[in-house]
Amino acid sequence: MRDAISAPDVDGRPRRATRRFPLFTRDTARPEGGGRAAPRDAPAPARQWPVLAVLATVGLGLLLTALDQFRYGTLLIGLALLAGAVLRWLLPDVGMLAVRSRFTDIATYGVLGSAIVLLAMMVQPNPWLVIPFLKDTLHFTVSSS
Repeated sequence: MRDAISAPDVDGRPRRATRRFPLFTRDTARPEGGGRAAPRDAPAPARQWPVLAVLATVGLGLLLTALDQFRYGTLLIGLALLAGAVLRWLLPDVGMLAVRSRFTDIATYGVLGSAIVLLAMMVQPNPWLVIPFLKDTLHFTVSSS
C-alpha cells in the first residue's frame, strides 16, 4: 500500500497526507466575522466597538441593579445581549463579539437576552408581564400558605 501524496507545498515538494485527524491541534480557525470592526491603524477601542458597546450597556445595567433599580438594570442587561445578537447578525466583522459561528452566537445572545428580559418583566412585586398558566404550572411546587 502506498502513502497518500497531496498537492505540492510552497517549495514544490509533494507532501505526505493522511485522512486522519491530527493528535494535537496546533491552531484554531477564527470565527466568521471575527475580524476587526475598524481598520488596523485605528486605536484598539475603535477596532472592537461592538463588544465594547455591549459590555458598556451591561455595565450600566449592573450599576442600575446595584443602585436598587433591579427591574431596569436587568432589563438593560437583557437588551444589551439582544443588541449583541443584532450586531452579530448585521455586521460582517464584529471583532471579539464573535465567539463561535454566526448562528451559534446569534442563538446564544438571543436566547439569553430574551430570557433575561422576560424574567425582568415578571419580577415581583407588580410584574409588568403576567403569564396566566405559570401559576398553574408551579401550583404543586410552590404554595402560598
